Order: sequence, then C-alpha cells, then structure tokens
Amino acid sequence: MTDPKTRQFILDHHGDDPHALALHARRFPDIDMAFAVEQIAGWQKAKGKLPSWAACNDIVYPAHLALEQCSSETTALYKARLCQRLLGTGAPETASGVMADLTGGMGVDFSFLAPLFQRAIYIERQPALCQCARHNFQALQLEQAEVWEGDSMQQLEHLPNLQLLFIDPARRDKNGLRTHAIGDCSPDILPVLPELLDKANFLMIKLSPMLDWHETVRSLEAVCPNCVGEVHLVATANECKELLVILSRHDGNRTVRICCANDDDLFITDTATEQTSAPLPVVGDAEEAMAASWLYEPNAAVMKAGCFSTLTQRFPVRALSANSHLFLSDTRLDGFPGRELRILRSSTMNKRQLQACLGDIRQANITVRNFPLSVAELRKRLHIADGGDIYIFASTVAKRDHLIFVCNKA
Repeated sequence: MTDPKTRQFILDHHGDDPHALALHARRFPDIDMAFAVEQIAGWQKAKGKLPSWAACNDIVYPAHLALEQCSSETTALYKARLCQRLLGTGAPETASGVMADLTGGMGVDFSFLAPLFQRAIYIERQPALCQCARHNFQALQLEQAEVWEGDSMQQLEHLPNLQLLFIDPARRDKNGLRTHAIGDCSPDILPVLPELLDKANFLMIKLSPMLDWHETVRSLEAVCPNCVGEVHLVATANECKELLVILSRHDGNRTVRICCANDDDLFITDTATEQTSAPLPVVGDAEEAMAASWLYEPNAAVMKAGCFSTLTQRFPVRALSANSHLFLSDTRLDGFPGRELRILRSSTMNKRQLQACLGDIRQANITVRNFPLSVAELRKRLHIADGGDIYIFASTVAKRDHLIFVCNKA
C-alpha cells in the first residue's frame, strides 16, 4: 500500500520515536513521512497487543482509533477457542462452513476466527478500513477471507446460512459518550435480533464490560426468549476487557452458562446455580475476622460477574462483609479464582493497635473496600508510601468495625 522506500524506512525505524521522526521529515524527502510515522506508531502499539500481527512485516495499521479499540491477541484467541468448542471444530486444516463479521473494524477478531471456516466474510462500511483489511488478510494468508464494503444491516439478506455470526457494536453514541445499555450501541441489534438468529447457528456479540450482563441478557431475551446460552466475562492481567454473549435459537427454558476468564484462570457457573445458592456466609464480628490466616480477592472477571455465593459454595471461605467482595479462610486453598494473600497481622483502627500492627512498615500497596476512607486518605493517616511487597486491605466487618489486614503474597 506504499512505495518500497517508505516501507523499508518503516522497517528500519520500528523502534524510533514517531514524534521525533515527524519533526525531521525534511531530512527524508523521498519518504511518505505521515504514513511512515502512523505505521511505526501502530507497530509499536501492536508489538505488545498483537504480537503475531507485529511479527508480519507487511501489515498496514489503520488510524489510531481503530487500533486503540481493537481486541488484543489474548482476547481474540479466547474467542477462537470458544468458537471451536461451540461448533465442535478442530484444527484449521479441517475448516468448514461459513462465518461473517458484521462490524469488521481493524479485523483482529476476524483474523483469528476466519481460519476455523472454509469461507469468512468481513463487512465494514468505512472504505479505508476495508482497504487495510484486504491488504492485511492477504499478508496474513487468510485465503478464505472476503471483504464486503457497506452497511452490514443492509447486507444481511445477501448472507448465506452461517455457522457463526459475530458482531461488535460500537460502545459510544453519536456524541462520543460511552453507552450503558445494549440498545444504545451502534448498530442497535435488538430490532434485527430475530433475523440475526435466523441467519446463523450461533451469534457472538462482543460488548463493553461496563454493561451489566444481567440487564443485557434481559434485554436480549425480551426480544427472543431463551436465546442466550452463554455469558463470558473476559479479563487479561486482572482487567476486565470484554463481555461476550452467545446466542442461538432455542425452544423451552434455558440455563445460561456464566464463564469468568482471567488469562488462563477459568471459573464457570450458571444462572440456575446462582439462583439456588445459599445466602452469602459472612464473618460475624471483628474477632472472627482477625483470627483468619488467609485473605482472598476474586479476579476482575469474577468480580464483574458477581457470583460470590457460588464461590463460597465451592471454597471454604467467608465473606468479610456483604459488600466488601473480600473473603477469609483459616487454611490455604487451591484453585481460588483470584489473589491469595497470607495475613501477617490485623488490627482495628485504634491508634495504639495500629502502631503495634504496622510496626516499621513504611511502604505498602493499599486497597479499601466498604471503608469510610479513600486509599489516599488512609495512606496519609498511616504515613505509608505506595509500593513494595506488603499489601494492606481495609474494610468493614458487621457494618461497624473498621479493620485493616497486613498481608503478603503466598
């Protein structure tokens, strides 16, 4: 998509500061510097986010916004593995069937899903993104890829029967503000949901993790009852990145599978289990809390799912309080989906007890949950700097006792 000199310049200056190169553009009159700077900045972003794309020297990176909003390689691979399980497909060399991506964008998710199919259709209304996609899919050797330019909602009638239909509605409105409901995303899929489900065996919707998954399921099933089969809360490095919803035509009542994925850590439950779970077992008082030896903090995906009662059914833990989302145990547990920390000492907020508990600690990582002070306020009161390998958790027990737990990682 550019001349050989500019392409070589990009390869030679991958590690250089794009802004500094732009300032010295006059030194390179034969180079399309605007394009080169954009590509170098894109490669530097992709190196961490999309390593397999960055390893391909012929990739062309689109404008900054598309790269910023695209999936990471980790989350794209998760979708590919999920797709393999749903469809019962094996290795790419056994690919069959057809899939379509209605909101192609940069094409990252598409590029990881496409090899699982004999034919893969990418639909995007922005000509510049379509041009990049045609080039990049060829560079990635995705021979099954087809690029359709246009409005995907107008292309629905031209699509064949599909094994998978993927859609990633924009999470911002026309004014650039974040949306908080599936009906506010663009395109709004609720009016065409029956048509989408008629087109494919499975519909995979990628949404912002800011959306409430309970409300999302209610909105979808208000249009097509019992259509939701699975909900996936996908996190990487303990940061929730995506909400994935899997839909299909279904007759009769359906239990929704809830999958909380944080890198390789997977916690699975379902709506039936959640609805029949016993009340959350909560620590009774400060004395009981301060006798515990281990503190557990669920990972970001479990926190977003909110399936805390199921956690206490599967692991012998007690909630520090109903709203703290921290859990205590007398013994070390295997397989808990989150951080495990050994409690070294604990204390009330009594000044004398605090002094004895903190000892000579001058640096620590502080977390507050259901506590009257912010992290900054507590750090100032305790005279403790940020960082180090000590972790202090501050929370409230039995609605009145404010406690701190001094911990380290197991």
